[in-house]
Amino acid sequence: MSVADRDHTRMAQVDFGGVRKEVCCEYIPDVATGDYVIVHVGFAIQRLDEASALKTLAEFDQMGILEEEFGDQLALAARQAGLDDPEHGEASR
Repeated sequence: MSVADRDHTRMAQVDFGGVRKEVCCEYIPDVATGDYVIVHVGFAIQRLDEASALKTLAEFDQMGILEEEFGDQLALAARQAGLDDPEHGEASR
């Protein structure tokens, strides 16, 4: 979504299917807005062409990996805490 130097480090705002995160781009210093990259533990480690990136995302979606990784984290935390509704804090029965 955007790329900038911050404190002498190349950083980018990346969109993971609607979830935005900041990642380090030092391994791909010529990365540009609109590029597709593989991100591992907060670092962009490889650039992908658009066709490969979209195919990979579709396969991840089909396997449920995207929902598992980027699903509703508030709802997940509420369920793990035994709550039904994170907005109202109602306990599970």
